[in-house]
Amino acid sequence: MWKKIKQLLFIVLILNVVFIIWGRFFNPPITITQIGGLFEYGRLQRDYISYDEMGNNVKKAVLASEDQKFFSHNGFDYDAIEKAMKNNEKGKKVRGGSTISQQTAKNIFLWQGRSWIRKGLEAAYTFIIEKVWGKDIILERYLNSIEMGQGVFGIEAAAEYYFGKSSKDLSVSEAAWIAAVLPNPKKYDPKNPSSYLNKKHNWIMRQMRNVSLK
Repeated sequence: MWKKIKQLLFIVLILNVVFIIWGRFFNPPITITQIGGLFEYGRLQRDYISYDEMGNNVKKAVLASEDQKFFSHNGFDYDAIEKAMKNNEKGKKVRGGSTISQQTAKNIFLWQGRSWIRKGLEAAYTFIIEKVWGKDIILERYLNSIEMGQGVFGIEAAAEYYFGKSSKDLSVSEAAWIAAVLPNPKKYDPKNPSSYLNKKHNWIMRQMRNVSLK
């Protein structure tokens, strides 16, 4: 029995290694989150594109919104994690401290949720992809796989869905609108923004001035 368990664990390990190396060169065929969106909304709107095809405005907008230290940290923003923990200890609205690297690990390899098992696996995958993939590839995978609307995944599909154009052609304001729906794209809609979303949109545009792509 124990021998079979070890064999199974070895197979799982090898498959993970292959998937991680494969992910260095290719976007994921599909993710658990995308499957969930397909079942929930009856559609899977996405269009994988290369890093160079994405345009700088949407890259800067998402970095400004989600992870301004992306190119300087090692996959984990310890200051943000500490702030999130203090905020959550006060019993206020749960606030995450996840970096784009952590979100990429979760979106591609794992599932949504807040269990300690998933967080532990997320940390392991984050460490590995930081070493194996590098920043540009992590950001490309993130921008291609992130949920950006109801059944809409990736910035190219989001640009087409919200503005009828390619992501490389988005203006600063349009890119900021797309980034503003994160991290709750099922709730927020740039086509019908709440007062909160308007404020976040304006904040992102201001922050984009301070964002560098290296």
